[in-house]
Amino acid sequence: MKRRTFLSILAAATATAATPGILHAAQCFSYSSGSVDDTALGDYLQKMRRFDRCHPGDVFLDPRDMPLLHTSLQRLRRLERTVGHGNFYLLGFDDALKIAKNYVSVGAFEAEEIVFMERLFYEDGRQYGFLGEKPLKSLTDRVRMDRVVKIPHSGNYLYQGRPVRLLRRICREVGEEAVLTSGIRSVIKQFILFLNKTRKTDGNLSQASRSLAPPGYSFHGVGDFDVGQRGYGAANFTERFTETRVFNKLKRLGYLRLRYRRGNLLGVRFEPWHIKVNDIS
Repeated sequence: MKRRTFLSILAAATATAATPGILHAAQCFSYSSGSVDDTALGDYLQKMRRFDRCHPGDVFLDPRDMPLLHTSLQRLRRLERTVGHGNFYLLGFDDALKIAKNYVSVGAFEAEEIVFMERLFYEDGRQYGFLGEKPLKSLTDRVRMDRVVKIPHSGNYLYQGRPVRLLRRICREVGEEAVLTSGIRSVIKQFILFLNKTRKTDGNLSQASRSLAPPGYSFHGVGDFDVGQRGYGAANFTERFTETRVFNKLKRLGYLRLRYRRGNLLGVRFEPWHIKVNDIS
């Protein structure tokens, strides 16, 4: 995204009125004549460097919706345990509702929970600072099961075609130390991740979205994947990954076409592990 485009989007998002279910804190951006000044850009970059903190202007979930966040998240967790972690990566929204209804161990989603999740999905992420594209436009978008491949020893799936070919080249040229850490994520998988992050931030949607794409906005749903170094654990999802042999080999071999580069203007922290894939053909 070009700087001019970023500034115009940021100005428009700042001026947008709050929609039901979202609280806007006092805005920290200044703007005039429809464009945001350089101070605002500096504030933005500082906010990205400290993505895991609460900042002035952050947008919070309406406190009245916090109970729905908790009950929806608990139900999703029970659903994940019921279908299994691998299957949950591929589970569509409609299928999730059907399975939950049919299993007493999960329990049917309450009407209020469904409305809450629908509203969150269709909110414009720009309202709380996420400026990336939204590749999945519908809550009921499904993973094409006839186009996925399970990657051995990873617990993850990738789309056939370019994603699989790219991963195989990386593993072949970088070596056995390179591992797939996250592949396809359905809308429902992104929901559980985003709701959990929002819970941990006490409802701070802006803080959550700086480190995790909201449901519908994740390119894991259309081909992107994450790589890491074998045995590095959770540190693969931190900037410490840049210190690994795998990262440096990826960089030297030209595989670091990152979705979220350092200093990006998409409202997302630097993700050196997230490999950008153009298509799934």
